[in-house]
Amino acid sequence: MMPALLDRYITCVLRFRWLVLALASLAMLAAAAGLPGLTVSGSYRVLFGADNPHLLAFDAVQDTYSASRTALIAVAPRDGSVFTRETLDAVEQLTEAAWLTPHSVRVTSLTNYFHSEAIEDELTIEPLVEDAMSLSDAELDRVQAIALNEPELVGQLVAADGRVGALIIDFILSEPEEPAWEEISNYLRGLLDEARAAHPDLSYFLTGNVILNQTFEDAGKDAEELIPVVFFVVMTIAALLLRSVYAAVAVGIAVVFVVLTAVGVAGWLGTMLTPISASVPIIVMAVGVAHSIHIVTTAQAGMREGLERNAALAASLRENMYPVFLTSATTAIGFLSLNTSNSPPFHVLGNLVALGVLFTFIYSVTLLPALLSILPLRPSRSRAGRAGFFERLGDFVVARRKPLLWSGLLVVAALASGLPRNEASDNWLHHFDERYAFRTDTEFIVENLTGLDRLDYSLSSGSEGGITEPDYLRKLEAFATWYRAQPEVLHVQAFSDIMKRVNKSMHGDDPAFYRIPEERELAAQLLLLYEFSLPFGADLNDRIDIGKSSTRMTVALDNTSTKEHLDIDARAQAWLQDNAPDLAGPASGFTMISAHLSDRNVESMLRGTILATGLISLILLLVFRNVRVGLICLVPNFVPAAMAFGLWGYLSGVIGLGASVVVAVAIGIIVDDTIHFVSKYLSGRRQGLSPPEAVRETFRTVGPALWATTAILVAGFLVFASSGYEPSWTLGVLVSITIGIALIADVLLLPALLMAVDRKDS
Repeated sequence: MMPALLDRYITCVLRFRWLVLALASLAMLAAAAGLPGLTVSGSYRVLFGADNPHLLAFDAVQDTYSASRTALIAVAPRDGSVFTRETLDAVEQLTEAAWLTPHSVRVTSLTNYFHSEAIEDELTIEPLVEDAMSLSDAELDRVQAIALNEPELVGQLVAADGRVGALIIDFILSEPEEPAWEEISNYLRGLLDEARAAHPDLSYFLTGNVILNQTFEDAGKDAEELIPVVFFVVMTIAALLLRSVYAAVAVGIAVVFVVLTAVGVAGWLGTMLTPISASVPIIVMAVGVAHSIHIVTTAQAGMREGLERNAALAASLRENMYPVFLTSATTAIGFLSLNTSNSPPFHVLGNLVALGVLFTFIYSVTLLPALLSILPLRPSRSRAGRAGFFERLGDFVVARRKPLLWSGLLVVAALASGLPRNEASDNWLHHFDERYAFRTDTEFIVENLTGLDRLDYSLSSGSEGGITEPDYLRKLEAFATWYRAQPEVLHVQAFSDIMKRVNKSMHGDDPAFYRIPEERELAAQLLLLYEFSLPFGADLNDRIDIGKSSTRMTVALDNTSTKEHLDIDARAQAWLQDNAPDLAGPASGFTMISAHLSDRNVESMLRGTILATGLISLILLLVFRNVRVGLICLVPNFVPAAMAFGLWGYLSGVIGLGASVVVAVAIGIIVDDTIHFVSKYLSGRRQGLSPPEAVRETFRTVGPALWATTAILVAGFLVFASSGYEPSWTLGVLVSITIGIALIADVLLLPALLMAVDRKDS
């Protein structure tokens, strides 16, 4: 904007401040009217794009077999065994009550498991336990012997040591599923509360993908609860740093306008929020306050030097318009790079924050100065001490620039050496901390019974009715046997086990016949007989397709990471290619699609980060019109991310969903301080100051604002550390570390580099 035009603009804003306030209010209210258009979803499906090939493969399996919407309840007696009358009776009662769960279509438990056996040459299929309280000791021993020797039960409905039993509830849900998740979760939690009261000697644990979905939904609500906390924290810090209640009020009003406008526009666009994108208001709030600080602090400095309030505001706008515009642009570019992510919620997060940054700039140069002109703003009298500190810091940096430069580079190298220790991996259970019952319950179930991470394989026989072909069944059996030998596996559910059990039952329960039938016709007859004998709700639709051409094998894994999921499937695919290439097919299920997402998201965000970095670097080179200075500016922007992730490599080393986007988020924010510092430095150089003098002047004028914006941003993002949702926690902590390191780099490393390179007229 040309100087004369800028002066006219500033004059209009300050002269017609009430009109500016009215127009800004109308714009905000019009945008905020769109808030009802926002929708919220906690479904894990929203993490994946509609055209995600792994999601499409998952849907194909769900369409072929009955959909896998389940909840699992584990029962653990304190006396150490589930095979007592009292415990089995409690499981029986719970099984009956579970049939009343909304949307349930099947309940399978240790007690109602349909055990097949031969009685006088007839196949008899009956529940394993009926009327548990009437069982004799011998009958209890029989139930225990059957259960602990049945592959279909051990590791699924009963622990191998008999200390935990379980029941699984299957559901059919119609779209939208979200209301059903809460309905089901509330019913089951109420049911378990009643069970605990009736059986205080038993412990109950609840998990399953329906419960997981509801937990994602709860995580989104937790993020919403952080919004007032962040507002209170950043506004308190702003008031303390600005030493002016009126200045803090003006900044607070401007930030509220920004958040309501950005989120309201999102509502008009019909945006769907998720636990990830629900943090948009928090980030916009922190960034908005930080951007406003520069205008306020510069105006206060002008008033301390004797300028009248409006004159100080005009000088502040004149000095900060260009830097604030640049910082808004670079921050927006950083967040827009999230569109390279493979997960749509990050697209929403990036786009909405970028939109919020745009509104932050607009309100910062319209509403904020109008408010400051209306409110009785006075210069703070305690800023001199803080300015004096930065003057002394500037003197120190100038005097010790060489030691600071070399020691800084050594620290950078030391921390950056941790970068190779990081690896792309994730653990979806660990997305929730121990305050979520889902986390603690699932950990108990994984450690004592079965795993929540499951791989589904749809294994085709190649022909209609081909699943009773002995050769197909033998290959299926071999594949299941191979999987059971893998250390990560807790349970394998394969159709071949059913055929072996029925074959044994039809041969007088002779253990020698626990094997695949020798002939296809016999196998087909056994399957038909078995299916006809099953009661309502116990069919095989979740295991075999309607044309009997393929079967579904499910592998339950221990508590493993997404990296391990990809590794074990790669080994499985290699086994299939070597031993049963005609059966080979991709693994599916939430476990696999999330593993691929985690892996691909790191790669896509690396591309996005490179793109954002390139664009921001180009902007800096064009803006400063000095190649050397522009290149130097890149150092304090890249070094903090390298140092933060190097430190992360030593502390954690896991780059999951939250950590994968940190650099893209942080790069646009941390460049702000660099722009303000270098802009002021170059302004001093153009006024004839030597590099050391320009550095001292920059510390005196810009230093307090850099400290204030960093404190506010770090505090705002650190609020995420109180979140129980790990991606939000990781994002907040890593971005806070990066911003903190960036300030150190800007006040220690950047000046030393500028003075080392910019020697002209020194």
